[in-house]
Amino acid sequence: MMCRTEQDPPPDTHRDSRRGPHPTDGAASDAEFSALLEDDVEDLYENAPCGYVSTLLDGKIAKVNATLLGWLGHSREQVIGRKRFTDLLTVGGKLYHETHFAPLLRMQGEVNSIAFELKAADGSRLPVLVSSKVKAGSDGQPQLIRTTIVDARDRRSYENELLHRKREADKARHEAEQARKEAEEARQEAERDRNRLQSVLAVLQRSLVPPTLPQPEGMEAAAYYHTASVDQVGGDFYDLFPLGDGRWCFFLGDVCGKGPEAAAVTSLTRYTLRAAAIHDPDPVTVLATLNTVLHQHYNRGDPRYCTAVFGTLTPGPAGATVHLASGGHPPAVLMRADGTAEYLPTPGGLLVGILPNAPFTATSRDLAPGDTLVLYTDGLTEARIGPDGTRYGDEALLEYASDLAPVTAHKAVGTLTTLLESFGDGLDDDTAILTLGINPTAPTAPTAPTEEATCRT
Repeated sequence: MMCRTEQDPPPDTHRDSRRGPHPTDGAASDAEFSALLEDDVEDLYENAPCGYVSTLLDGKIAKVNATLLGWLGHSREQVIGRKRFTDLLTVGGKLYHETHFAPLLRMQGEVNSIAFELKAADGSRLPVLVSSKVKAGSDGQPQLIRTTIVDARDRRSYENELLHRKREADKARHEAEQARKEAEEARQEAERDRNRLQSVLAVLQRSLVPPTLPQPEGMEAAAYYHTASVDQVGGDFYDLFPLGDGRWCFFLGDVCGKGPEAAAVTSLTRYTLRAAAIHDPDPVTVLATLNTVLHQHYNRGDPRYCTAVFGTLTPGPAGATVHLASGGHPPAVLMRADGTAEYLPTPGGLLVGILPNAPFTATSRDLAPGDTLVLYTDGLTEARIGPDGTRYGDEALLEYASDLAPVTAHKAVGTLTTLLESFGDGLDDDTAILTLGINPTAPTAPTAPTEEATCRT
């Protein structure tokens, strides 16, 4: 194809208007144009001044031109069907391609002039500009990806940089080897320290929850504790213990923060709740006592508080009566023997320990044979279930409980444990679950508790 610049005179197609066009002018132009069109298309592709590569949708290379192979120092057999386009990129380029380039290409169908570095067979790096476009078939479905690669090197500065690196390589190699050995020794020592710390933290974590749960006569009790990190002590806690007059006390809560400081608050909270219950087991009174203790201990510099639910179980001739109060804690779920489920609302309960005089809300329910009460910390409902950070939520939990009911305490814990595991990395907070169920055939009188272990860890 011929082009004309602004300095070129206009073509004299008519020559002398008095003489008319020369009879051979058109034929000569057509011949020159045809000669240009006879250029080998395959040769144009193979030896183009830029690289061409065609890949399948999974990135596997299906076609590549000689220009790109020459740049990279690969043979065609080494690339086609054996490598993906990302195999030609540096580590940083692979990461950028997977997180930015490929998603944009899927959404837009094409991406233009993105800077990458190709990794040649000899280990050198080639800065390039990459443009890709998705080729679709007649049905509109994508078939392959065509990519154009333009050399973006400043040749002289790049060669000088290579020479500089060559001169420094011998010196750096020895220093790198020495540094590698020192780093490996430091890593091994750090790993040993971490294992020792994890062992200590595991022992401390186990001391903050009961090793076993007693089993009240005519009832089932079960618990589960999920630790979000083996490198930190969590702040969730629970317990179940008898009062000695046929009644049982239970509590579950979550201390703010993690680590040794949170563990100290958890320990203080558990023993305070037990001691307060022996003095006066009224749930509101027990939480008020805990609030006073926490506020007095942590009202300066580093305030500490928790959410908690405390309750009592009084067995009766046909089930039991539960009285419970909450301080800023998620409401308990009651799964009925008739297959329904409901929250036991305790609205208005304030965080425990944050104010000198905090209000707490109490509620009561009669539990019939086959009913199961579920207490949990907010790690369950605040688990992320989607890439956008969507939380599991209270409504989903109630719907899950409705589908699960009726269920025993042990089976409820097992099923909820499976639910927690299904969240994967979305479960990023400690989570405690305590279930209390009335056996289908309830006793007529309470008896002394047994010490059968039901706590799942």
